[in-house]
Amino acid sequence: MALSVSVPLRTYLSQGEELSARQQQQEQLSAQVEELEQRKKKLSDPAQVEAEARKRLGYVRPGETPYIVQVPEQQPAQRPAGDHSDEQPPWYEELWKSLTGNGS
Repeated sequence: MALSVSVPLRTYLSQGEELSARQQQQEQLSAQVEELEQRKKKLSDPAQVEAEARKRLGYVRPGETPYIVQVPEQQPAQRPAGDHSDEQPPWYEELWKSLTGNGS
């Protein structure tokens, strides 16, 4: 008798979980639809469409002069050619110093 009840109970519980997942998905989609409706309403204004075209596409009106300012990338500061104070000596020099006892 326990076996005859376990299968429908398991199905009922899994369907309950699926139902809650679908409801959560429905709420997310409803929020997304609301955002898109607000965006649609905002873009129905010609001034907003013009602002978007200027900002995203770089459009200008006839007679306007567009300017594009490019900021140069920061290059790492280069050391003078003779300055090797912070470089490590080659491995073989370290090995030789350790063998001869001249290293610290």
